[in-house]
Amino acid sequence: MTDGKYVASGDLRLWTERFGDSGDPAVLLIMGTSAPGAGWPDDMVETLVGAGRQVIRFDHRDTGRSTCVTFATRPYTLADMAADAVAVLDGLGIAAAHVVGASLGGAIGQWLAAHRPERVLTLTAIMSGPMGQSAGPAWARAMAGQEPDPGDLPPPTPEFLHHLVRRATTPPTTRDEHVAANVETWRVLNGDVLPFDEQAARRFVETAHDQAADPAAATNHDLASRRMTEDRLVPLSSITAPTLVVHGTEDPLRPLPHGRAVAAQIPNARLRTIPGMGHGFFSPGLPRRIAEPILEHTASRAGRSSVEQGHPSAADRIVGP
Repeated sequence: MTDGKYVASGDLRLWTERFGDSGDPAVLLIMGTSAPGAGWPDDMVETLVGAGRQVIRFDHRDTGRSTCVTFATRPYTLADMAADAVAVLDGLGIAAAHVVGASLGGAIGQWLAAHRPERVLTLTAIMSGPMGQSAGPAWARAMAGQEPDPGDLPPPTPEFLHHLVRRATTPPTTRDEHVAANVETWRVLNGDVLPFDEQAARRFVETAHDQAADPAAATNHDLASRRMTEDRLVPLSSITAPTLVVHGTEDPLRPLPHGRAVAAQIPNARLRTIPGMGHGFFSPGLPRRIAEPILEHTASRAGRSSVEQGHPSAADRIVGP
């Protein structure tokens, strides 16, 4: 069963989709920067539903069919985007869910687990970094050709930074140019190890562009993610939800140490690495590979800690698919 509808977050309207049986355990999927809910591949959703989960995905504000805002006059923060996620649960009558976030969505999931723990049964953070870590200084040093600060998490790869420079010097103007540029961005984010599913990426990019009331509004997420407000500085050690961190070994945007840092800071978190995975889901078979550890992690309400399972510390544990 698929149920699509709008829910209210204050005066905003957020488009949501619910898949599966509403009586099954709920999995809330939170997408990353500038991406609507369709960024969660159908293959992943179908795998989760087929194993007895109800799955909710939604369009962030400023993406897809949800409300767009003018950031200059109505700026928002990570906390506001987390409030949107809570509004989705409220609008669907769900008291608590297994929260799964990708990239910026992983930071939103951390915020929820730290500030609204009663709404989070378990947390899965995919290709994310600590919500209180500002990436700005590391990016600035890398763009200036300076050596990285040993105390910083690593910046994106030179290949990705060069791609950003190329996009900035030749910005797209037409729909076709926007689609081509965004497909190329996903190609770079995929990395060079796993094959890139260009058709899947193109379908997503076209859908995201064509459904949005204002495709340019999605860039507001970058502005929101840079606002390092006090609520983001709460120690991740305060998180009590059973936590799984999923990260690719070849992530060009957030290299593996970002995922290691999340797992190290959350008590009893488990780290699951995906060999060859970059920053995205556009590789054949990858969505189902990622769904498998999510299913394992969400198999019970409370889950079990790595200590209870007899595993070593999450900070040191690297496991393949």
